[in-house]
Amino acid sequence: MSRPREVRRWVRSALSNQGPPTVFLVLRRMRLPLILLIGIFAVSVLGLTLIPGQDPAGRPVRMGIFDAFYFMSYTATTIGYGEIPYPFTGAQRLWVTATIYLTVIGWAYAIGSLLTLLQDRAFRQVLAQQRFTRTVARMREPFLLIAGYGQTGQLLGRSFDLLGRRFVAIDPNSERVDALDIDPYHADMPGLVGDARNPQILESAGLGHPYCEGVVAVTDDDEVNLAVTMAAALLRPELPVLARTVAPSIEHRMAAFGSPRVVNPFDRYGDHLRIAMHAPATYQLMSWLESGPGADLPERGSPPREGRWVVCGYGRFGRKLADDLLAAGLEVTAIDPVAPDPDHADGPHRPVIMVGDASEPAVMARADLADAVGFVAGTDNDTTNLSLVAAARLINPGLFVASRQNRPEAAPLFAAMDIDSLLVPAELTAREIYAQVSTPLLWRFLRELPGLGDAWAEEMIARLHRHCGSRLQALWTTTMDRREAPAIVPWLDSGPESLGELLRDREDRDRRLDIVPLLIQRGDEATLGPADDFVLAPGDRILFAGEPRDRRALLEALHIEYVSEYVLTGRRVPASAVWRLLTRTQLSNPRR
Repeated sequence: MSRPREVRRWVRSALSNQGPPTVFLVLRRMRLPLILLIGIFAVSVLGLTLIPGQDPAGRPVRMGIFDAFYFMSYTATTIGYGEIPYPFTGAQRLWVTATIYLTVIGWAYAIGSLLTLLQDRAFRQVLAQQRFTRTVARMREPFLLIAGYGQTGQLLGRSFDLLGRRFVAIDPNSERVDALDIDPYHADMPGLVGDARNPQILESAGLGHPYCEGVVAVTDDDEVNLAVTMAAALLRPELPVLARTVAPSIEHRMAAFGSPRVVNPFDRYGDHLRIAMHAPATYQLMSWLESGPGADLPERGSPPREGRWVVCGYGRFGRKLADDLLAAGLEVTAIDPVAPDPDHADGPHRPVIMVGDASEPAVMARADLADAVGFVAGTDNDTTNLSLVAAARLINPGLFVASRQNRPEAAPLFAAMDIDSLLVPAELTAREIYAQVSTPLLWRFLRELPGLGDAWAEEMIARLHRHCGSRLQALWTTTMDRREAPAIVPWLDSGPESLGELLRDREDRDRRLDIVPLLIQRGDEATLGPADDFVLAPGDRILFAGEPRDRRALLEALHIEYVSEYVLTGRRVPASAVWRLLTRTQLSNPRR
């Protein structure tokens, strides 16, 4: 079945399922005012038909029902064409005077009720939901469904918009949804105030829409993210689902529904910190690529590889980070006001647990920060974390300091503190999901990067810096097939062509384009950082990074025959087929 037919079927189903709640709500709230108006009109019309009038000859004449209704219609609406069919008698005018005041009272009551209805929260919510459903139903391009438009959702939305991708957002906070109309997006991004746990809300947001290409659950509530993952797996099992959680138990329950890609920022941060300890260049390259186009090359950190760390806050984050530090062979002292569960297993070793408030000088003195090499402020309160960092640096200025930032409003304060390693769960989650959704080959590159060694990563950073500068340029994927590279595939079919030959300037082939191939996927195999002598084959998928102008030059070589002729052979041929015929010049590829 064609996609337009699927879209029409889904639109009819969505609109029929939602019914006409607006009409029912209006009739229910306006029932008494409408009955009053109808009663006033009926009595007024009846009185005009019963009270006799006079024609010009003085004979009694009774007004018909239609004429009476017509007169009351333009009189009650303040239009006033005059007395029909003849000038009224005194009795008729007396009756009309009374009915005019009655209709004024009736209209005032009806208009006041209508204004009250327009301000009613339930009525406005129904109107917004119907308008939202119609907007989603009219979408005719692929879009992502984002459940949760908080800090993570907003970061993802802006990143997707830069890629030209559309999305639909659901969030229970009306202020966040209103921000969709304020943010300078390139296209209309629909948003709905609602609970994403409700499957009907997800359906209204386009879960069943044929153009929905994925679901992203990034609310602040892990249970809501689990509910979204469950609904997507049951209603649209073929859709990819990406979800955020900080609880291992929720992550395990999510895994029971299909194969969702789960991002745990606490788990990811510990993994990244271990990579930064043992392979700083690898972590630097990962951070740069995960940040997306336009990101500046981050400074290379140097967390201490040996010594003792002090972790303040032994909740979910502190517990996971302590496990990672212990697994790296480091000593850990954990400080928390609440004694941990004695049955909890912290891996092969347990940290030294100190029960107490780390903000108290006596507790901090017992932690012996003077002999520590690293300090982590990992509570769920930003003010507490900032004060802990300041106190720790007073005791030991040489500490490597890591901290957790919970709210975006505190970002300027953490920036002023010059934290060595900062965890912003929303930003880390957004980077992980962006890398997986925007360019799947980039996600594979990031997964396989740590296994290549720090020297390899350092060389790749040098290549990127040489061709792209200190700011990451465009990232894109190209497939060597007849749809994306029609001018190159015949050359690949006729003989071997190296990657370096393809990356030549269309004006001067002696100049190499400022483009860096990051990964080439051939079937299930992937080659990271291929050299220029890599031999291409039809069907290869290549992940590139480079200058936008050079990307356009590469696209011309992939699609235009006379450009590919010069780039691959150095032979210039006329651009027009007619001119090539007149000059008896032919393209050299025998497969054409």
